[in-house]
Amino acid sequence: MFVVESVCVAWFTLEFLLRFVNAPSKLAFARGPLNVIDAVAILPYYVSLVFDVGEEAQDEAAMGAGRGYLDKLSLILRLLRALRILYVMRLARHSLGLQTLGVTMQRSMREFGLLLLFVCVAVALFSPLVHLAESELAPFAAAHPQHSFSSIPASYWWAIISMTTVGYGDMVPRSVPGQMVALISILSGILIMAFPATSIFHTFSRSYQELKQEYERVWKQERHEEMSDFSQEDFSSASKKKSDGLTSNATHRSTLPPSAF
Repeated sequence: MFVVESVCVAWFTLEFLLRFVNAPSKLAFARGPLNVIDAVAILPYYVSLVFDVGEEAQDEAAMGAGRGYLDKLSLILRLLRALRILYVMRLARHSLGLQTLGVTMQRSMREFGLLLLFVCVAVALFSPLVHLAESELAPFAAAHPQHSFSSIPASYWWAIISMTTVGYGDMVPRSVPGQMVALISILSGILIMAFPATSIFHTFSRSYQELKQEYERVWKQERHEEMSDFSQEDFSSASKKKSDGLTSNATHRSTLPPSAF
């Protein structure tokens, strides 16, 4: 597995360096989101090599008090190795759908902010209500003081999974007032999710069409340039053949005797 990873990282590193060398603007290249992801995905491999060499060199001398320092380094190393999942983000460079998703998220930051605001307000509203209904109004509250809705912060989790209609079932209101609060929170969650989703969907559709047209325009431009180069080559070869024919005819006529005319 280490050999496969080394080959892949070497290939990615070579490709990254070639793109950096050929980039017209090095600063713009360094600021590119996909380029930053590539660098963050590649660097942990080389950092892990340095850490592994350092651990092997200091393993015998680090017994005792110095062992805690190496344990911290090992933890950092494991966290860096977890960044290998960023290799998947390289697919965004060649995937129209992933590029559309990224553009949509950039253009819909206001909608996502409103969605987060709505959810926070709803959680702050329904969590105290369900806590009150289950802890104070429920007939079994005195007999079961350690039930799931023991505090308002503990009810935040229930409010979130209820409004998103996930419903894990780990926290279930059992009283009639609590069930009424649950019903209202579920209906409110559906409306809260639906309001920004419409705008986000239109943004996604518009971004997809724009990127698709851009891809088609670039493809047609490259195709036109290829056809132009091919036509120029044909014209040059035809002109060369014609000039060679005229030259050969002139040479042939110059070699004929005057009586042939």
